Amino acid sequence: MKPDQNPKRPLARRWRLTANLLAVVSLAACSGEPSSDASQRQAKQVGYIVANTTNVPLSVSLSGRTVAFETSEVRPQVSGVIRKRYFTEGSYVRAGQPLFQIDPSLYQAAVNQAAANLASAKASADAAIAKADRFKPLADMEAVAKQDYTDALSSARVAKASVAQNAAALDTARINLRFTNVPAPISGRIGRSLATVGALASASQTDPLALIQRTDPIYVDMQQSAADLVALRRKLAAGGVKPGSTQVHLQLDDGSQYGFTGTVEFSEVTVSEDTGTVTLRARFPNPDGLLLPGLFVTAVFDQASHPSAFLVPQNAIQHDFDGTAYVMVVGDDGKAARRKVVTDRTYETSSVVTSGLNKGDKIIVQGLNGLKQGAAIRPVAASSPQPVGPPEQGSAAGAGKDG
Repeated sequence: MKPDQNPKRPLARRWRLTANLLAVVSLAACSGEPSSDASQRQAKQVGYIVANTTNVPLSVSLSGRTVAFETSEVRPQVSGVIRKRYFTEGSYVRAGQPLFQIDPSLYQAAVNQAAANLASAKASADAAIAKADRFKPLADMEAVAKQDYTDALSSARVAKASVAQNAAALDTARINLRFTNVPAPISGRIGRSLATVGALASASQTDPLALIQRTDPIYVDMQQSAADLVALRRKLAAGGVKPGSTQVHLQLDDGSQYGFTGTVEFSEVTVSEDTGTVTLRARFPNPDGLLLPGLFVTAVFDQASHPSAFLVPQNAIQHDFDGTAYVMVVGDDGKAARRKVVTDRTYETSSVVTSGLNKGDKIIVQGLNGLKQGAAIRPVAASSPQPVGPPEQGSAAGAGKDG
C-alpha cells in the first residue's frame, strides 16, 4: 500500500483542522470587546458630594486704628500763675475733679470790689426809692411839682438797674474766681502735664495744660475702599446679597484675638480725596484698658451674606489656562462632566461658588487626578468608607484571572 493511501491520514488531518479552528475562535474571544462587567471594573472610582445652597457670610478684613471715645483738652479760662497741680500724671480722673490752681489773689480782690459796689448800689437804690415814695402823695396833693415826683421815680428806677448791674459784676467775679481751680471736663485717663507749677497760664494760650481721654468704650476707625463699598451697595440693591451682621471682631498686631466683640456704629458719607477710602467706625468695650488710642488693629466682620451660595472644597476647584474656574461633576450619563463656575473668595476651608452649579449636582471631590471630560467613572459618596482611587491594578489582575 502506498503511503498516501493510508486510511488514518484524513482522520488526523481533520483533527488538526478542528484544533486550529478552536484556537482561532478562542483568540477571537480573548481579543474581542470587553463585557459590561469588565468595563465597569475598569471605570475610575470617584467620590462626590451633593451641592446644596447655604447662607454664606461675606466677611471683610479692614485695617483700623483705635480712637478714644472722648477727648478733652484741659485749658485755663483765666490768666495767672499756676500755684498747684492736684493730679498724678497717667491716673484716672473724674469730671469736675480739680487739676490745677491758678493764683486767685486778683480774682478774690475783684470779688470783694464787686461786692462793695453792689452794696453801694443797693444803698443808693433804697434812698432813691424812699424819696420817690414820699413824693407820690405830695404830688397828688400838688404840694410838690409833678416833675419833681417824675424825676424822683426815674432816679429810683436807675438805682434799681445799678443794683442789677453790680450784682451781675459780682457773679462774673465769682465765676472768674472759681475758674482759678481748673477742673477735669470729662472722666478718663489724663496724660502728662504740659504746664508746671510757676508757669503763666493764659486764657488765650494755644497749648492745653493736659489731655484727658476716655477709653472705655473705645472706637475703631476702619478704612474700606470706596470701590468695594460701591460694589457691595450695588449687590445689595440688586438683591444678590443681604445685609450682614454689625458684630465686629478685632485682631491685634501680635496676631491674638481681642476678647470683646464690637458693633459698627456708622459709615462716613464722604470719600477721602487722598486715599480713596471710606471710614467706618465700630465701638468696643475696653474695661481692662488693653486698647490704647492710636493702636493699629485688623477688624473682621460680616458686611453682607449670600443666601444661595454653594460651599465647595477648595481641592475640587480647578482652573483652565485662562484662569476660568471649573469643577468635575457626575453627568446625567454617569460619566465625568466639566462645569464652569464662578468663585471669587473662600469661606473657612471652602470656596464660595455663586454661579454655575445647581442644587443637587454631584460634585466630584475625590479621584480628580487625571480625570477628563466624558471619562467613565464609578461615583460613590465622598463620605462612604469605600476607598476612592484608580482601580487599574485591580482591574488588570481581574482581567488576567478571567483570561
